[in-house]
Amino acid sequence: MNIPLNDYVIQIEEGLLSKINEDIKTFYEFRELFILTDENLFKLYEKELKKELKDFDLKFVVIPAVEQSKSLDTYAKSINELIGLGIKKNHLLIAFGGGVVGDLAGFIAATLYRGVPFIQIPTSLLAMVDSSIGSKTGIDILEGKNLIGAFKNPLKVYIDPLLLKTLPKVEYKNGLAEVIKAGLIGNKTLYEYVKVHDTLTLEEIIMAIKVKVDIVKKDPFEKNERMFLNFGHTFGHAIERHYDYAIKHGVAISYGMLFSLEIGTKLGITEKGLYEEVKDILMRLELVKEPLLDKTLFTKYFANDKKNLADGLRFIFIEQVGQPKIQKGVKF
Repeated sequence: MNIPLNDYVIQIEEGLLSKINEDIKTFYEFRELFILTDENLFKLYEKELKKELKDFDLKFVVIPAVEQSKSLDTYAKSINELIGLGIKKNHLLIAFGGGVVGDLAGFIAATLYRGVPFIQIPTSLLAMVDSSIGSKTGIDILEGKNLIGAFKNPLKVYIDPLLLKTLPKVEYKNGLAEVIKAGLIGNKTLYEYVKVHDTLTLEEIIMAIKVKVDIVKKDPFEKNERMFLNFGHTFGHAIERHYDYAIKHGVAISYGMLFSLEIGTKLGITEKGLYEEVKDILMRLELVKEPLLDKTLFTKYFANDKKNLADGLRFIFIEQVGQPKIQKGVKF
């Protein structure tokens, strides 16, 4: 299936990795391909990538497989390596990995030589349904998550769900948090599915992707509706920062979603019962546990949240499943 988004296409198909060699040749004329990936994926897929991309000369830049790789230091080191390998402005950069790899490679593609072409090949569920889509790139700094970044369209996003077979169970659950979010903000059918299932079929992956695509099409640069995608992320990013990114993104936003639902219920915004229902889902998936984190620990980080604009913080609530709401001026 091909899903168009602005100036590029998201291609979704099981076994797609075996077809991209010929597809890349339809829009890229050079032999060298530059691939940014992480240490774990390099060990798992180096031989397969060389086999599937047999008509190209692959040059790898390999980063540590941790959130801390989304840093200015790793950004600079990766650029130095790419230049040392001979990358030019019209060479193609490939992000092969999860959200960390995709965000870092995208920011490199946006800034190296003031822009080089790149494609996304997400390998984690979280990256497939969320971070590889929408053209946001970014790195973390001491003050907060994704505070440095740029919008950069890939030439294509290739999503092959068969890559999930090598994904650790904990990382799969990490991605399910973003699927739950997608259901809550934009697809009741998807939400009802994840209430009772621990794994997804291709159909649910496509549903989750379409939620994001539909929102990004309306608001590509996050002026209004695209903020819906940040449901759970104001607290989530603060939690990640508080624990110095030692906590999984999916776990952090799971707590963030619960905190938003709890506060929304107390304010009369969120329908009664939704908080407990979502809590049960997240407990079953082991994305949260009791006793829950103390949300008062994290509000001090809101000052540097990207949604904290000159006229106040935009906070995302859910009125009922499929109906998100942006609220300005919430006090914590």
